Amino acid sequence: MTGRIAEFSILKQKIRQWYLHGIAPAANRLSRWQVHPNTLTLAGLVLSIGAGWFYSSGNFLWGGLVVILAGTCDALDGQMARQTGKDSPFGAFFDSVIDRFGELFIFLGLAWHFSGVSAASPEPMHGPLPVLIVILALSGSFMVSYARARAEGLGIDCKAGWMQRPERMVFLIAGSLLSGMGGAGHTVMLLTLLVIAMMSHATAIQRIIYVRNQMSEKDRAS
Repeated sequence: MTGRIAEFSILKQKIRQWYLHGIAPAANRLSRWQVHPNTLTLAGLVLSIGAGWFYSSGNFLWGGLVVILAGTCDALDGQMARQTGKDSPFGAFFDSVIDRFGELFIFLGLAWHFSGVSAASPEPMHGPLPVLIVILALSGSFMVSYARARAEGLGIDCKAGWMQRPERMVFLIAGSLLSGMGGAGHTVMLLTLLVIAMMSHATAIQRIIYVRNQMSEKDRAS
């Protein structure tokens, strides 16, 4: 099991490097145009709000496509900040907070849609249970981030766990595209959100265990 987790981590790193290499030309061009990284951070927020709007109307395909653009902005701002020497503690803080707002608007759009409020004739997939699944996905996402923030406040670098933000966005995008192109859109999307909810909360628990182990090692060493 440990070997598979290590292989998965290596694969994630390779995919991340491939992705960053692919967007490097765009980062270079934006740097030459002197676009500030925070501008891209805010652009990602605007795109996330747009994705939430598409999700609220049940347009999962376009929601997923806009999330891809928002994620690209999120990757570009950090890369540009490092390239131009504009990376700073406040910039990293600002980026993290804005990312949480972006996720909030995305999940709010999904919750609005699955509540059935805007539907002319509510479907079986509309109702309290689907909304609860969306809420669990949102709360799990926030708990993953909060666990890392609290760990870093204790001086522990905590990036442990399976369902970090990039993985959540990949799952959401994949589920959105499959839902938008397939015939059982609502079912696929709800299953995707259920996976995100379960894996996010599992990741938060992983981080709790990781921090406990790290603090125990520090106590033994001292």
